[in-house]
Amino acid sequence: MTTSDELGGGVRDDGGMTEPGTLAWLELVDEEVVEPDLPIVDPHHHLWPEGGALPYGLAELEADVGSGHRVDATVFVECGASRLDDGPEHLRPVGETAFVASRAAMTSRPLIAGIVARADLRLGAQLDEVLDAHTEAGAGLFRGIRHALARAEHPEALRIPGRNPVGLSTDPAFRAGVARLGERGLTYDSWLYHYQLPEFAELARAVPGTTLVLDHVGTPLGVGPYAERRAEIFEQWRLDIADVARCDNVVVKVGGLAMPDNGFGWHAAERPPTSDEVVAAHAPYYRHVIECFGPERCMFESNFPIDRWSLSYRVLWNALKKIAAEHSADEKAAMFAGTARRVYRLG
Repeated sequence: MTTSDELGGGVRDDGGMTEPGTLAWLELVDEEVVEPDLPIVDPHHHLWPEGGALPYGLAELEADVGSGHRVDATVFVECGASRLDDGPEHLRPVGETAFVASRAAMTSRPLIAGIVARADLRLGAQLDEVLDAHTEAGAGLFRGIRHALARAEHPEALRIPGRNPVGLSTDPAFRAGVARLGERGLTYDSWLYHYQLPEFAELARAVPGTTLVLDHVGTPLGVGPYAERRAEIFEQWRLDIADVARCDNVVVKVGGLAMPDNGFGWHAAERPPTSDEVVAAHAPYYRHVIECFGPERCMFESNFPIDRWSLSYRVLWNALKKIAAEHSADEKAAMFAGTARRVYRLG
């Protein structure tokens, strides 16, 4: 979801105290696993080296995916967790791919099956050099690029303010870079805010040969100046999501609404939410997305550890399974694993 320099803090375990975000706090809500045999591919998580911006490394990831649900594979998405210390600036993000590939080789079972890396898509002729370097460093795991569009109108109100420039999505060099990803069989991921959905739709129409992945259902905000406008934002978001869904080259990650900036407030509550409480808050968003895109273009995501500020991995996937309960077995198979496997070519 974020870059290391945007986090400004993280999940800490303070000796068992029930401060929000701690392991003890997350364990205040303990639920039986819903549909424990349903295969899951988690298409969106992050990872940091020891001493990184968040204390979320391989041990924490394996503990979460091993907490009861059947998670068969995951996809790492760039977060600025690591960089090369020297060499040309445009190649330094390749250090993160090398870091994740090395961690993938260390898991107790095959788990991290794909890497969505970082690159500046405005590089022009140099872009292929970066993509080649990611391919080599990824050891067979490199699947695509996220060069996010997120641009905060009110950065002072957000815990994770996106700082990308105005006009990035219409920059001819940027669009050429997105198109180049499609030519090479790679995906383009983007994180952005709800008011940027129209520009994302324009981008999708401009590069029909590339598969675009919309992260976190477009991040409808609910804090600061957006806190009192939730109903208004929701109605416009519904229209904008429907418009994005008309672009056949777009798929969507269904999740990410437990981030603090979405405004549900669980990250500061006395206890985390139950899965039923998550369903009550998030189902109107997720069901609308599924209705617009169809299950074959939707993939449920964890967005951990960012959503871990608000709830546990077990509770999150319980909630997603409850939201999907009305769907057929084939539709659930697509949303929980099949779409992610197809889009990220996981086999």
